[in-house]
Amino acid sequence: MEKKSAIVTGAYGAIGGVIAAEMAKQGYRLTLVGRDRKKLEKMAETLSKQTGNKDVFYRAVDLSAKNEVERFAQSWEGPLHVLINNAATTPRSRETTSRGIEQQFATNVLGYFWMMQYFYPFMEKVDDARIVNVASYWAGDLDLNDLEFESRPYDNDTAYRQSKQANRMLTAAFAKRLSDSGIAVLAAHPGDVRSKLSNNLGHGGWESPEQGAANPLFCALDSSLKGISGKYYEHKRETPCRFAKDSDAVEKLYEVCLKY
Repeated sequence: MEKKSAIVTGAYGAIGGVIAAEMAKQGYRLTLVGRDRKKLEKMAETLSKQTGNKDVFYRAVDLSAKNEVERFAQSWEGPLHVLINNAATTPRSRETTSRGIEQQFATNVLGYFWMMQYFYPFMEKVDDARIVNVASYWAGDLDLNDLEFESRPYDNDTAYRQSKQANRMLTAAFAKRLSDSGIAVLAAHPGDVRSKLSNNLGHGGWESPEQGAANPLFCALDSSLKGISGKYYEHKRETPCRFAKDSDAVEKLYEVCLKY
C-alpha cells in the first residue's frame, strides 16, 4: 500500500514542529518546508530516528517568493494527501521581500495562497485530500485597499491580525473553487504557545506546543471531518467565521492575491 504524502510549512517552529512530528508518527511520507536548510535537515534526521519513519524529507523554500513556491511544485512527484500551511512571520518593523512586497502579507497570506494554487492539482482524485490553513482567532483589521501598510502606519500585531483574517477568507475562497475536486480546505486556530512569533507580537503564550498543535492536527487527520470543507475550527469544534461570510470581500481578496 502506497504511503500517503504530506507537506508541513513552517515545520521547525514551536507548533509546526509538533505537527510535523505527529504526521511522521502517523506514517506519512512527509516533506518539511521552511527557509533554513540546516534546521530542516536536522529536524528531518531527528524525526526519522524518533518515529522510525524513513520517509521524512525537507525542502528549503522562501514562501514569500512566488518563483520558489512554483519551483517546489514543479519538482513534486506523485499525489499529495495533506497540505498544512503553517508558516508565518511577524517582523517588528515593516520589511519587504526582494520583490518589494510587505513581508507579513507575502509570507502569511501569499505564501498560503501560492501553496494552495500550485499544489492542489496533486491533490485531485485523492481520497480525503485536505488543505489545513493554520489561522487564528486573533484576526481582524484587514484593509483591502492597504494590504501592505503603504498608507497605514505599520504595526506588526495589526499586520498579523490582518493576515490571519485573510487566511480564513482564502480558506473559503479555495473551498468554493475546489468544491467539485474532493479536496477539503479547512482553517484552524492553533493554541496560544510561547514562540518567536508570539514574542514578536508581545504576547506570551500559556499552552504547550502539543496543545497548540492539537486543533490543526484534528483538522488534518480526524476521520469525522471527511468531506467537510470551507469551515473554521477552534478547540476541535466548528466555529462560525464572520470573515468567510462576506463573500464580496472574500472574492476581492482572492482576485487581489491572484494578481501578485
